[in-house]
Amino acid sequence: MEEKKRLCGYYNYTVVLTYLGMLIGFVGITYTMEGAYRQAVLCLMTAGVCDMFDGTVAATKQRSVREKRFGIQIDSLSDLICFGVLPALFTYNISGKRYSGLLAGCLYLLCALIRLAYFNVLEEERQQGETEKRQWYLGLPVTSSALILPAFYAMENGRGPAAGGMVITISMLMAAAFVLPIKIKKPYLFGKIGLVTAGLIEFIVLLMGLGMEV
Repeated sequence: MEEKKRLCGYYNYTVVLTYLGMLIGFVGITYTMEGAYRQAVLCLMTAGVCDMFDGTVAATKQRSVREKRFGIQIDSLSDLICFGVLPALFTYNISGKRYSGLLAGCLYLLCALIRLAYFNVLEEERQQGETEKRQWYLGLPVTSSALILPAFYAMENGRGPAAGGMVITISMLMAAAFVLPIKIKKPYLFGKIGLVTAGLIEFIVLLMGLGMEV
């Protein structure tokens, strides 16, 4: 039965974090274009927090099949912006817009796109055959860039060419990990606590650096 809607899409609370994360990712892209790299990685990390908990929020509501399918699609589209386009552009810009940075950014974005599209295919098939929550990921989730990229940027302390070279290397390694068929266990409560703790430490370090720049 066709739904009668005033607007295309869904606007209930289950998608608010996904929409918010995407907008924060776009702000990070604008910071990257302006050369404000520390602010850009802070946006990347904030988008990662939104992505970490949007599924938990969505699970609190009984959703129709169409709403669930919409959720899968909108989450991956948001991820492509936040954890695909933003890190790829970041890699290119911080490299000094060198060809090596452009190549790394292109490779990263392409692998992120493939990883997200393949995940959507597998997830739709899985939900048709089982009701249990996903326990494993195939390939490195693209959202991992929200922890990995800021960590190496903070380690290099944003030191020009040195930071750019490190980011290029890390981006290419992540790109390969996105499409390699390695099984990674999905983090649950304790895993998420560990990730949030690590992210919080990175966030504080980056904020301190931002304060010294000001």
